[in-house]
Amino acid sequence: MPVVTPTKRKPAVRKTGPVSLARKPARVPAPPAARAATATTLTLSSKNYSSWSLRGWLLLRFAGLDFKELMVAADDADARRELLLLAPSIRVPCLSHEGAKVWNVMAIAYYLDEICPGAGLLPAERIARAHCRSVCGEMNSGFANLRSSLPMNLKAHHPGHKVWGGALPDIERVVEIWTDCLQKYGGPFLFGARRTMADAMFAPVATRFLTYDVKLPEACRGYCATVMAMPEMQAWVAAAKLEPDEIEELDMDF
Repeated sequence: MPVVTPTKRKPAVRKTGPVSLARKPARVPAPPAARAATATTLTLSSKNYSSWSLRGWLLLRFAGLDFKELMVAADDADARRELLLLAPSIRVPCLSHEGAKVWNVMAIAYYLDEICPGAGLLPAERIARAHCRSVCGEMNSGFANLRSSLPMNLKAHHPGHKVWGGALPDIERVVEIWTDCLQKYGGPFLFGARRTMADAMFAPVATRFLTYDVKLPEACRGYCATVMAMPEMQAWVAAAKLEPDEIEELDMDF
């Protein structure tokens, strides 16, 4: 019987051709529900009464960050306690951004400066930047008598209002801060030609001075006018005046 010798297979020759330059299929955008879940939101309380909400809102507008407003219900007990200065701490406004949840206005300000460095929320120069941080921190933690005796109320106006004596040192200190900044950095904003977090922090104070007819030096009156002329402030005030709800304790006749 003849012996069959196995034949060796030749290795397969891989045919080469022109490399395809076709693009990979485009990524399908996330459905609206998924995008909504990661949307930037800012929780606010009353636009008429809440100075902290105004500060947080201005900071986001100054930073140029797109966001959705979430309004706390007018009858929310926690929000009411914060507005009446009866809460242990202030947790509105609250920013939600890409998984981060940030409350306390100063924490929001520094977070925005971190994620939006080109927005100029802090001055570029080192010494001015330190100065800005200091006056913002002072506004964030101090001036308790000013807050309690001159509550923010954008719908009200009290010509000739007699300021309670305990608030006078607070007013004098604000005037000192504003005068120093305007002289040192040339205005029209506290740290020069560009708005910073300091202007967001002191904007509600400007509204209080106007509501209660507080007598101010000319430079400080000019700064109040500059703040109130900002398009953002005009939009906020217009919305505040449309709010139907009132808080009796903050609407007393002085």
